[in-house]
Amino acid sequence: MKKLKTIIVVAASILCFFAGELYAGTCEIQYTRTSCPGKEKISYKKCKGKQSCSKFKEAADANQCASLAVNSCKNKRLTVTKSKVINAKFDGAAIKASNGSDDFCTVYENKDTEFNKCG
Repeated sequence: MKKLKTIIVVAASILCFFAGELYAGTCEIQYTRTSCPGKEKISYKKCKGKQSCSKFKEAADANQCASLAVNSCKNKRLTVTKSKVINAKFDGAAIKASNGSDDFCTVYENKDTEFNKCG
């Protein structure tokens, strides 16, 4: 009997641990890039050659989705991509940045150092 109780406790603990994963929602990150002049092909490569596209990720809630959206503003290709506009939806409903904007890059802390740096 004691062994059965132990098994039940362990099983319940495992289920509780993974419960958050079971209730995750869909976070749609919508990217729109502006390329540096003449760099359209390489700048838009991440969207299969298009200026805009969406990528889907799992998120526990709208706040996590918003955080993923802000992180998507990162721009390591300073002389390729001039700027980005990132919009997001959580479970199909549009969400807004902390400042009320639809564009999450408006609250991205490194936008001044990573955008508009075309050589």
